[in-house]
Amino acid sequence: MELEEKYQQLKNDLMPFSSVMNKASETLLDEGISKYPIFIVSQLDIELGIPLVQRNPSNNKWSLNLSTLEELATKKIIQMERVDHFRSVFKDPDFFFCLLTLSDLGAQFIFLPRD
Repeated sequence: MELEEKYQQLKNDLMPFSSVMNKASETLLDEGISKYPIFIVSQLDIELGIPLVQRNPSNNKWSLNLSTLEELATKKIIQMERVDHFRSVFKDPDFFFCLLTLSDLGAQFIFLPRD
């Protein structure tokens, strides 16, 4: 499967959770908790962030947790010397979801347009 196909598949898989993601992101931003909400989308069991959706192999292959840049830096998932660079490439959370996808293919950041 090509990268564009994987991106589209991920977008389709997360579509049912867009309202949960919108509300969680808006709450985090409105309460001033962070300017950098990051959704951890994982096919693995992880203990990071606040769980929003649990993986269920019968109908949902992804778990969805809400985290922040600050938490990921504190836990050394993003190195402290890379935080400023990350902030410079972070897309406006009013228009994009920042996803940290964790799967058997490894970890990567993806910016998904909010609908």
